[in-house]
Amino acid sequence: MTILVTGGAGFIGANFVLDWLADNDEAVVNLDKLTYAGNLQTLCSLQGDQRHIFVHGDIGDSELVAHLLQEHQPRAIVNFAAESHVDRSIHGPEDFIETNIVGTFRLLEAVRAYWGGLDEQARQAFRFLHVSTDEVYGSLAAGEPAFTETHQYQPNSPYSASKAASDHLVRSYHHTYGLPVLTTNCSNNYGPYHFPEKLIPLMIVNALAGKPLPVYGDGQQIRDWLYVKDHCSAIRRVLEAGKTGEVYNVGGWNEKPNLEIVNRVCALLDELRPRADGKPYAEQITYVTDRPGHDRRYAIDARKLERELGWKPAETFETGIRKTVAWYLDNQEWVQNVQSGSYRDWVEKNYAGRSA
Repeated sequence: MTILVTGGAGFIGANFVLDWLADNDEAVVNLDKLTYAGNLQTLCSLQGDQRHIFVHGDIGDSELVAHLLQEHQPRAIVNFAAESHVDRSIHGPEDFIETNIVGTFRLLEAVRAYWGGLDEQARQAFRFLHVSTDEVYGSLAAGEPAFTETHQYQPNSPYSASKAASDHLVRSYHHTYGLPVLTTNCSNNYGPYHFPEKLIPLMIVNALAGKPLPVYGDGQQIRDWLYVKDHCSAIRRVLEAGKTGEVYNVGGWNEKPNLEIVNRVCALLDELRPRADGKPYAEQITYVTDRPGHDRRYAIDARKLERELGWKPAETFETGIRKTVAWYLDNQEWVQNVQSGSYRDWVEKNYAGRSA
């Protein structure tokens, strides 16, 4: 038996592949385009493991995808492949339209043709799991109930709009063609192997380098924080027992403002890797002009997943953030290698000259 994972060299996808192969012997065909955030070094522990078949390619390459499906005959597909950073979507939305909308469409078309050619038993067992985000739901005001699976879509950035479009495509392929799909919408992930443009790893990397810790606006934007290993376990559970055509929200039950996150990271670094001068890392916090259209609050109601499939996160924020900071301190070589020219260009574009 085999599954196909798209985007399996990115942050969440790579964690999923590593956890999958640690837990069972079912092979993984891993298709990844290796854009700036795809990093094969994350998967170096699988080198020589015949259960892991890596293919460098694009979900938008219909011929390649069709070939992989016929060659490996996967029983399931888990689609992580996406452009996924809001700030990058503001500066260059076209890549997000191409990958998240056009790429998902082409992937669905290839999968539909493959699924249609399976025998009846294999067709019934097959699953296509699409991994999405809470950002498709828009922004919540303080005190509003958390996002449920029936919340109206109100995406506010080119990134979230492109993911919303991909969600709608996946839904339509179930209702129109009967394709057995599942969709998960997750909250903000954090944990090992996170590319250092996102909030938590950026704070760790900059703090250790003695650089400013840039916080957008007043730092009171609230997110629900989900440890990546918990997210991976939720996806495995949905793939195993989810009802086709259904959407499952995945959250960590950890609503916290960004400034609180940054201060917690600083406190852990003070404890685990104190500054040479003995001063607190929080002194490096710098407020910068907020980004355009910055959503104020996201919150996930994950009760459906717990009620129907018995899943809930294993980590609290306190246990998860401690594991995350410790991982970055123990894996400085990975961090240094991932800091490519494109990463430095992104930081320069977003933060240079933007002190508030």
